[in-house]
Amino acid sequence: MRYAPRIAHNIIAVALGVEGEAKAILARKLKTAPSYIKDVIIWGSISGNNYVDLRKTRVYRYESAIWGPLHYSRPLLNLIFDSEWVKREFVATLKNLTATGRQFGGILAAHSIATTLKYWYHGSPPGEIVSLGILSEGQFGIPKGIDFSMPVKFENGTWVVLTDLKDIEISEQIMTRMTSDLIQEKLVALGDKIHFQPYQSETELRKKDNSLPITDDSQEEQISDAADFLNGIPQTTFEKPQSLEFLNGFEGKTVES
Repeated sequence: MRYAPRIAHNIIAVALGVEGEAKAILARKLKTAPSYIKDVIIWGSISGNNYVDLRKTRVYRYESAIWGPLHYSRPLLNLIFDSEWVKREFVATLKNLTATGRQFGGILAAHSIATTLKYWYHGSPPGEIVSLGILSEGQFGIPKGIDFSMPVKFENGTWVVLTDLKDIEISEQIMTRMTSDLIQEKLVALGDKIHFQPYQSETELRKKDNSLPITDDSQEEQISDAADFLNGIPQTTFEKPQSLEFLNGFEGKTVES
């Protein structure tokens, strides 16, 4: 980014892989199809510390007592009545799926890249939120100059950050966890820092200071963050999703997965 500023806008990180894993877990819970779940937002790194934000997520074609026209959808958090499952089991399952599903990484990466390029060339479905890792310019309070996944839409051959979304503020604690490693990775890559030190929570640091064995608290940190996000979200009460197709002939776009 520093040495190629003219093409920085075309260098992205594909977040649809993480998004797809999250949708698969949610669909299994709701006994529906992943393609019927829309607007899952992935914040942060696509391969490290990130946060799956379900506050804008909606479910289409969900079979229940409440039914509507093809464009009718319902908030996902209103359909999962077990909030503890969202705060704990969902986070733990997503982490395990990411760790154990690497054998399918090639297929998942290819699908995610193809879909992202299709959106880039032809636009994303109208009104739908897409997650994409881009060079931050300070949106949503994210530090400038790091590649960070955030909500966007694709139109007219480019992407646009959805800065007008409401009620998606990120707490300082969550932001610190997500940005710390990304900032260090950039400094190491540019030679401004020699050693990379992974982010440690206050709990981990206290254990280290007290000479106690340090366990993996990253999952507990994410569970705590999930609780911070979801506590206080009001419970309220489908729109047929557009079909996704693979298109050939993608050229000229640079992506990471």
